[in-house]
Amino acid sequence: MSFTATPLAIPDVLLIAPKIHGDARGFFIESYHDDLIRHIIGKEHVFIQDNHSRSSRGVLRGLHWQLPPHAQGKLVRAARGTVFDVAVDIRRG
Repeated sequence: MSFTATPLAIPDVLLIAPKIHGDARGFFIESYHDDLIRHIIGKEHVFIQDNHSRSSRGVLRGLHWQLPPHAQGKLVRAARGTVFDVAVDIRRG
């Protein structure tokens, strides 16, 4: 499989890491594969939007809180550098 998935402390939050294929020429990463992501997530999903942003060091972006029927999943990827992404479960119980 081209991805590994690690469940995190919050239900439905996963760390999905791609397999990096590298040699002396460089590397190749399959950044998204619908069938594999469906298998990892284990339920139906639809990604309807793909964004790319660049942030300077120390920038804090976005706070996303959504309720059905407008809730949506989020798949975050660092094209270069690192990401510190925070998920907070504010559901009661």
